[in-house]
Amino acid sequence: MESVKDRESANCACGDVCTLASRRVFRVEGMDCVHESAPILSALSALAGVGRAVPSYADSTLTVEFDPHAVTAERIAQAISEAGFKARIDDRTAEALSFWERHGRLVATTVSGGTLAAGLILQFLDVQIPAARTLLLLATVAGGWYVVRRAWQALRHRQMEMNTLMATAAVGALFIGEWAEAASAMFLFSLAQLLEARSMDRARNAIRRLLDLAPKEATVRREDGETRLPVDMIMVGDVVVLRPGERVPVDGIVLGGTSAVNQAPITGESVPVAKTPGSRVLAGSLNGRGMLEVRAEKPASNSSLARIIHLVENAQAQRARSQTFIDGFARYYTPAMIAFAFTLVVAPPLLFGQPFSTWLYRGLVVLVIACPCALVISTPVSVVCGLTRAAREGVLFKGGVYLEDLGRVRTFFFDKTGTLTKGKPEVVHVQSFCDLPESELLRLAAALESRSEHPLAGAILEAAGRTGASEPLPAPTFVQAVPGMGIRGTVNGGIYLVGNPTLFDNGSALSGPQRGTVEEWERKGATVVLIGIEKMPLGMVAIRDTVREEANAGLVELRALGAGELTMLTGDNPETGKAIASQLSIDTVHAGLLPEHKIAIVREAVEKGKKVAMVGDGINDAPALAQATVGVVMGAAGTDVAMEAGDVVLMGDDLRKIPFAVRLGRRVLGIIRFNIVFSLVTKALFLVLATLGMATLWMGVVADMGASLFVIGNSMRLLWGSNATKDRINNTIEEGSPA
Repeated sequence: MESVKDRESANCACGDVCTLASRRVFRVEGMDCVHESAPILSALSALAGVGRAVPSYADSTLTVEFDPHAVTAERIAQAISEAGFKARIDDRTAEALSFWERHGRLVATTVSGGTLAAGLILQFLDVQIPAARTLLLLATVAGGWYVVRRAWQALRHRQMEMNTLMATAAVGALFIGEWAEAASAMFLFSLAQLLEARSMDRARNAIRRLLDLAPKEATVRREDGETRLPVDMIMVGDVVVLRPGERVPVDGIVLGGTSAVNQAPITGESVPVAKTPGSRVLAGSLNGRGMLEVRAEKPASNSSLARIIHLVENAQAQRARSQTFIDGFARYYTPAMIAFAFTLVVAPPLLFGQPFSTWLYRGLVVLVIACPCALVISTPVSVVCGLTRAAREGVLFKGGVYLEDLGRVRTFFFDKTGTLTKGKPEVVHVQSFCDLPESELLRLAAALESRSEHPLAGAILEAAGRTGASEPLPAPTFVQAVPGMGIRGTVNGGIYLVGNPTLFDNGSALSGPQRGTVEEWERKGATVVLIGIEKMPLGMVAIRDTVREEANAGLVELRALGAGELTMLTGDNPETGKAIASQLSIDTVHAGLLPEHKIAIVREAVEKGKKVAMVGDGINDAPALAQATVGVVMGAAGTDVAMEAGDVVLMGDDLRKIPFAVRLGRRVLGIIRFNIVFSLVTKALFLVLATLGMATLWMGVVADMGASLFVIGNSMRLLWGSNATKDRINNTIEEGSPA
């Protein structure tokens, strides 16, 4: 990241030291590359109280951290304007833009093009030469109006950027009498910047469409009746009335009504999801034909949609590795090109007696070609288009670096429960090893598991509720979790243990017939939980989870993409792990793992130099997710812990999103590499032509800005192509299933 000042505090006007507590995002029109941001960063560095300023060229924003006691957001916007750019705070002043602020460059470019055409015609006819020169001068001034303004602001802040190079080239051309060349260069440069701004806006609009998913108002039912309120005024606990076709304003729980809700913008799910009382709905989803009453569970500012937008915005600000390299390269490249152009102008006339005007012209062409804008924007535009495309499919990357890294991954580790399986296990068998009835064993286990958040605990509690729904469970005391094994606590005065066989002397406490029963259920793919007292099992509960329908399709697709290792990591017993793996395209199973074992396995692969992805549910797998090159979280819609745990967040539960994300990462890498190579080759070719006198000033402009436009267009291809969600909807319809 770029920063104005690397400091965490600033001096207040009162003389004290205050923490930089405010952060604002400014929309800066026309800031598309590092050379355009340089004057802005220089201007902000002179303001007391301004900390880090991070430009994002793909969406033309500048995130500024500052001390509100020392400087205001309005003063920061003024400083940006003084650097030659129009800044808006949080888009609030968008309506205040005048006609000239919105369309000034278009008018200037049109005037420049018209007068250039007229001047060239008169010059070609060899009549009215003074009039022709006047028209060409007017074309130069009109086309260079915004260019010279930016160049002057850059020089004031001791910066050399592309507008400075172009203005210098135009003035030099006029100085040596190349009126047509100067006018052509300014017109083409102004036109190219206009087209570039429109192209960049198309890429930015793809991001802004996320904001359009959030409705501005909603119908809320309160004691005094129904009323329309701004979404920001909806409070937790309010009842929102959703009519057919309306978007869900906040995350909530359905209280009444039934409807099919399209969650594709949030989770990427292929078909609408039926919602009934008790179902969860997510902000940004589209209600179908039914009417729903929804109790708000979170404010709009903390909804799933708000967190998606926040993650996408943060991801844009985080630089990919290739972007960091290119920006560093550009810092040395531009001064080197200026030095080369100066040498080209001075050396031949001084050393070899060559005509000064000839080499001055060639030096000016080099200055035009030297602008590295295409090179600088080659990465950020590609990354943002990739991030936006992924967000449409319900896949959120927390930064461009993870998008690049996932494209390089060949080794995948998968958690079992909740990732490869549905994570909703059910009790399929209860057996007593003593005189206690099976229902009492189940109640003992449920009493202890009522203090646990493990998925297996929910299955036991649900089964106990079915067998003894009228009786409350006994209250446990002194409950203690045994990591990776189970739980221990006191129930009705007795100390009981509930967990896997390892908790009971590593299974040695089981008799031969008991062990045979346990192993039989494990071979069937069930997880066996023992209930007992210290070193003595009293009975067992067999719990079985089911494999996700789409899991194997996702794994097979990953293998087709060249994945070398697909490994399951589970804390379950080996027999259960093997039974689940036999239904999937898994290479290796590591079972009976404690959390530290999972971390060790992932760390070992990373230390061997492998690019590793860990896929888990984001709660108990957080340490292993952090250890991997890329941590992928499954089914994170509305889950705060999962959102924070991984580098890549799958808003739905579809494992087929992972191959999509891998393909997208590889495609982004390919486009970035092509853009960089294309930019460098184009520059090198025209630098050679300019040195040999085979390139003109206007050809240099076409080459430079043409390369920028090509790079933008090539990057925007990431927003197009087949849409995985739409494809699955079409396939469902073709198969005759309800869509």
